Amino acid sequence: MSKLKVAELFYSVQGEGRYMGVPSVFLRVFGCNFKCAGFGMPRGEASEEVEDIAQMVHLYNDYKELPLVSTGCDSYASWDPRFKHLSPMLDTDTIANQIMGILPHKGWQDEHLVITGGEPLLGWQRQYPDLLDHPSMSGLKEITFETNGTQKLSDDFKKYLFKWRNQNKQREVTFSVSAKLPASGEAWEEAIQPRIVCEYEWFGTAYLKFVVATEQDIADAERAVQEYRAAGFVGHIYLMPVGGVESVYTLNAKNVALAAMQRSWRYSDRLQVPLFKNEWGT
Repeated sequence: MSKLKVAELFYSVQGEGRYMGVPSVFLRVFGCNFKCAGFGMPRGEASEEVEDIAQMVHLYNDYKELPLVSTGCDSYASWDPRFKHLSPMLDTDTIANQIMGILPHKGWQDEHLVITGGEPLLGWQRQYPDLLDHPSMSGLKEITFETNGTQKLSDDFKKYLFKWRNQNKQREVTFSVSAKLPASGEAWEEAIQPRIVCEYEWFGTAYLKFVVATEQDIADAERAVQEYRAAGFVGHIYLMPVGGVESVYTLNAKNVALAAMQRSWRYSDRLQVPLFKNEWGT
């Protein structure tokens, strides 16, 4: 039986992208290839908030007790090894049973499964089939992988996704690709991987989602879109405001929406911020 290192498992509404507002189960797995310490910081600087929290990590006994951050990666505890002890290894039976326990009707109705991170396509592709083939998951029709778009799909996982979709014509797979621009602090040549993202479109619907705060961020998004389009990517483009806390998010949201409209792109809100203050488990 396969196991996954689970940072969070919760029921909420999808706050971002294509399925914004859809009731969803979120499975957040541990591990990522990026740190994204630049979010919310002057360009070229890295947030130190997580460093301060890590100094006091011994005070926290549960993932949900950890403080939220206003700069850097807002899901830092799902990849930083200093917090990995707060993410248990769970077998797929346990995960499936816990999902049934948090669904309002104790089974799939019109909810989605969102597999997020961290980076959900890093290291866990072999384990997902065991979870999705669990008898209690048979009613699931829609899966979203929230990915940074840098991880290739393994041949075995490609075959599985093809099989899973074709077992039921109502099933859909979505890749919500949050490609990291320089404002994240990550290097362009590592973060912008058009050929990998184009391949996702063979196995589901893929779209690009860029987190922006400044005119320079938007210019970077335009450059990235040109590279993705040149590689053959056909999916939609979303702009989303930076801000894991309401004060930062509110200042930025209107300008980002206007910028998206001017370019005939789509605007993505961050519903979890005004609705739930971006608390853990939302």
